[in-house]
Amino acid sequence: MDTPALHFLLPFALPASAHLPALLAGLELPALEKLLARGVQSAQDVPEDPFVPTLPHERWLADAFGLPGVPSRAPLAPFMLLEDSGTLDTRFWYCAQPAHIHIATDHLVLTAPSELALSAEDSAALFATAHALFAEEGAELIAPRPNRWYLSAPALGDLLTASPARAAGRNVDTWLPQGKAELTWRKWQNEVQMAWYDHPANQAREARHLPPVNALWLYAGGQRIAAPRLNRPCVTILADDPATRGLATHLQIALHGTDAGLAAADGRTLVQIDTLTPHFLVEDWARWRDALVDIDRMWLAPALERITKGQAREVALTLCGDSHSVTIRSRSGDLRKFWRRQPLGARMAPLARLGEEVT
Repeated sequence: MDTPALHFLLPFALPASAHLPALLAGLELPALEKLLARGVQSAQDVPEDPFVPTLPHERWLADAFGLPGVPSRAPLAPFMLLEDSGTLDTRFWYCAQPAHIHIATDHLVLTAPSELALSAEDSAALFATAHALFAEEGAELIAPRPNRWYLSAPALGDLLTASPARAAGRNVDTWLPQGKAELTWRKWQNEVQMAWYDHPANQAREARHLPPVNALWLYAGGQRIAAPRLNRPCVTILADDPATRGLATHLQIALHGTDAGLAAADGRTLVQIDTLTPHFLVEDWARWRDALVDIDRMWLAPALERITKGQAREVALTLCGDSHSVTIRSRSGDLRKFWRRQPLGARMAPLARLGEEVT
């Protein structure tokens, strides 16, 4: 195996700076603390638009692999479809996420996708109804997974859409699809919502105290790009995220799930760990803390050991919030600078504030 250079992509690792002292209190995160204190900031992604519809880890992937449209677009749906279905054609595809939108005090709010708990049976019943409606409009809706559908509709063109994890918990008015065909999409969405309103699957869900599926959330629209026109930022990928895995498959990059661990790292290796995401989105901070401890123990500590033993050339961390990201790189020479000491909270707070200073 080649000596790896490890790059950890950590979505939702940067909560609001005001919350960090409480969230980090009492946690033992020695590897993360050392890597951040002694590493050097090599990049940051802080969009000028505070309402940029893409997530920072999506933009990182799009930029690293050479996909167009960043920062307002991250056309990852075709590669998600490749991972979910094993096929990738030349059509323009959106990911169409079954969703629940609920009424807040004076606006509508998108529920975090992880809260939907959509079973295969419920998904199939709702899909059959929606599929028929879209077919009448000359669009194709497919559902290779219960919780992730895909839509190809030439009439929609290239709408500007927001990731559901970006919009979750917020007023949906800010994040609805925009573009020349936005009224067409709203019409189709209304038809689906009316068909699902009293749907037996939703009635059964409500009887089980689950939120009804009352919307489809479009995002990540794009078309396949031939592999030779894309970048190959690494030779090995460890990830469970469908977009990242689909990109690896399309580019024939060595691919492993995160259950393979660092033993699978070979050469330039990207490791994407998404265990913080569901807890961040629903503000379950106790589980977020536990997940961060696991990342430190299972991933960062072994990576730190590798670099100190000369078994890795460098370790990079891309820490993402919900709107921005920062990359810190550490080489063996950096780690020997023992005088670089800083408590973890004092180091992470300014990194988190970078995204909060955008007006």
